[in-house]
Parts: sequence; structure tokens; C-alpha cells
Amino acid sequence: MFFTYLRRELRRRRKAALVVASGLALGIALVIIVSSVSSGMSKAQDKVLESLYGLGTDMTVTKAAAAPGSGTQRPRFEFDAKDNDDDAKQSSDRVMVQGFQTLSAATVDKVGTQDGVADAVGGLSLTVLKVDGQFKRGEFKQNGTGGTGGPGGRGGSTQPQGEVRGGGASFDVNSYTVYGTDVAKQDLGPLTSSKITKGRTFEATETDAKVAVVDASYAKEKKLAVGKTVTVSGTKYKIVGVSTADSGDAAANLYIPLKQAQTLADSKNKVTTVYVKAADSQQIDHVKSAIQKNISGTTVTTSADLADTVSGSLSTASDLASSVGKWLSIAVLVAAFLVAGLLTSSAVSRRVREFGTLKALGWKSGRVTRQVVGEALVNGLMGGVLGIAVGLAGAYVVTAISPTLTAQLGGSGGGGGGGMFGGPGRQAAAKSLDIALTAPVSLSIILIAVALAVAGGLIAGAFGGWRASRLRPADALRRVE
Repeated sequence: MFFTYLRRELRRRRKAALVVASGLALGIALVIIVSSVSSGMSKAQDKVLESLYGLGTDMTVTKAAAAPGSGTQRPRFEFDAKDNDDDAKQSSDRVMVQGFQTLSAATVDKVGTQDGVADAVGGLSLTVLKVDGQFKRGEFKQNGTGGTGGPGGRGGSTQPQGEVRGGGASFDVNSYTVYGTDVAKQDLGPLTSSKITKGRTFEATETDAKVAVVDASYAKEKKLAVGKTVTVSGTKYKIVGVSTADSGDAAANLYIPLKQAQTLADSKNKVTTVYVKAADSQQIDHVKSAIQKNISGTTVTTSADLADTVSGSLSTASDLASSVGKWLSIAVLVAAFLVAGLLTSSAVSRRVREFGTLKALGWKSGRVTRQVVGEALVNGLMGGVLGIAVGLAGAYVVTAISPTLTAQLGGSGGGGGGGMFGGPGRQAAAKSLDIALTAPVSLSIILIAVALAVAGGLIAGAFGGWRASRLRPADALRRVE
């Protein structure tokens, strides 16, 4: 009887049911779209951060920034003097530690023993400045000889009259980055944010081998390939692999074993950054505090700290999705619930005679209330199905369009040692990363949508049921619609 009456009433009041379902569908669809876009924003930010410090890294430890001007040395380039007719090109390069601040390699082991640290690995980030060019001495062109005599008409020596023509210098400055990685621990560090697309990665036995992995973009620019050699400050390295960054720019142009990087930079047993993996992702703040307390003179930067520095359209869109979008979806959802409740209550008012008759025939107030709640619940489920369909379509459209957002990472000054996640992070911080936005819809979002649909139906049914339960048969029968 319940379902028969329910089916008949819904069919008879199709327009009212459609209005209630459409209102709920709008709110539910907006919740799905906003939630999926927010999830896409979060994944986009994760890609930005992973492009800087690699997969699995929860925080980095770098040397605390020194006072401005202290310990910072400018690179010096020296060129030999050449003869007049020597047009040979000259070349000079300098290998510099990024940030000019290093930590002792023993710090890596000390960090690894801290409570809550699952693993720690050190790396050395270098910048190589290479200057190529030539000097050409100018030639003196004489216009003529002679000159006036000295004072009083006495003769004097004459000086040639003319000018220097030609000569000058022409130089090209090339800058690229080199990262020294611990080949025995390749699970952490910037190289994990790239995939080996050609050749191979380092072997654990190549701790001091003259081998290198080159970034794909840099390899294309310099026409490098697996099997060829690349020269860094006079040392030749055999290219064993080509890596491609998962997103954005690579952390470095070249990757070489850590010991080789220390030799190039004359920084034996030194690292610029310690990459740390926490045993429990929920205890990152605790691990950070422990490292800062027990290891003085260091700066600890977590991924959350770095995320706060992200700006650009990605940050703006993320803020809008998390603030304006969230409150907008809540407002629309609350309005939809209220509208559904009011419409259901209004429908009960128009059915006063019907419910009064049913009560006169023996229906109890509880049965009338259950009938109204059942109708509202079906309307809510219909709105949920429609809202999920619209929400999925909206998320699909966002993913299909895949708008590109720009993430700008603000960095610290060039001289500090504790900059943006250390080492390669500082190099990438000065660049903008373009990230394609997606809107993934998870099962949890669908379950939330179903729960909202049921809640909307129950709220609407509560409005109408409360109104119906208060009807008295005598009053209802006296009312003529």
C-alpha cells in the first residue's frame, strides 16, 4: 500500500517533484565540481613540490642562512694575455656551490638518527659558469706626423696623430646546474622527480665513477645523448642516461655521483641539502622540531612551508576553490535544502483535504508522516542521481579542457643557505611552472553526494511530515480546496 500510494502521488505531482529534485541536484552537482577541482588543485600543487624535491621527501635540512656579505665570494675568471695575431678562443669556468653554504656530510647521519626519521640522504647542488670568447687587440692608425715646435719657436720632437681602431672582446656566458646525488640511496632527492627515458640510472657501485645522467631538455639543447661525453670544468663524464621531469623543469641539468660533485667544487665531505623522509606523515612537525632542536645551525623546510610560497594563477585558483567555492557550494546546498523543505511543506498544505480524509479513514499521524517523508526521500534520491550526473559531467569538462595554471615559487636570496628546500629548489624557485588542471572524482565524493541527497530528502520530509502530523480530520474535512 505504501509503495503503491507513493508511486501514484509522485506520478500525479511530477512538476513539484521535478522542482524539488532539480534544486537538490544543483547543490549536489556544485559540491561535486568544487570538491573535484579542489582535489585537482591539491594534486597540481603536489606536482609542483615534487618537481623541486622529488618523491618521498617530507622535508629538507640546509645550513642556516648567513648574514649578508659573510662568506660569499664572487666568481673570478682568468684569461691569459695573447699576442697581437693570436685569435684563439679562450675558455674559463667556475664551479660554485649553490647558495655558497654547505653542511658536513656527517650531518646526514646525525639527521638519520633523529626520532621519527625513516631515511635521510645528502646531495650537493652546484652551478657552473662557463665563459668562452676571445680578445683582439686594436690597431693604431696614424693620420700624419708633425707637430708644432716648442715654445719660442724652438724645435721639438713630434708625436704621431691618429686613433685606435678595431679590437675588443666577444664572450659567451653559459650557466648550467649540476646535482651530486648519493647513488647508493636513490629513493630520495630531486632525481626521483624525473623518469629515466633513455639509457639507465646510476648503479650503486658508481659512487665515484665519471658517469652522468642528463636532463632531456638540456640534452636536446646541447645535442647530448647516451654514450657521449659531457665536460664539466675540464672533467669528462660519460652519459649513461637521459631523464625527463614528470612536471615543470628538472631540478638540475646534469646529475653526477656525489663524490664527483664534491671533487669538482672542492667541497670534500660536504653537502648542501639533506633530504628527509618521515616515518609517519602525521608527525612531520614533530620531526622538524626535533631536528631543529638537536642540530644547530640548520634550517628545516617542510613541504607545507614550501607550499605557502606558491603564487601565481595556481595559488589564486586554489584559494578561490577552497574559500569562495566551498562557501558557495555550502550556500547553494543549504538553499536547496530549504527550498525543498518549503516546497514539500507547501505541497502538504495543498493536500490538507487528502490527508484529513486519510486520517478519517483510520490512518494514524505516524503513517501520514512516513508517507510524506517517503515521497520527499524519493525526490531527494532523484535529485542525487541527477546531481551526480551533472557533477560528473562538469568534472569531465574541466579535465577535458585541462586549463593550464602557472605556479610561481618565491625564493630566498641567492646567498642564503637555507633557501627554498635547498639545492635544486633554489634554482627552480626562480622559474614558473605550468601545470595542467584536472578534476578527479573519487568514490568518497560520490558517497558524500548520496549522503547529501538522502539528507536533503529527509530534511524536506521532516518539514512536510511535521505539518501533516498536526492536521486534525475535522479541520481538514471542513476545508474545501
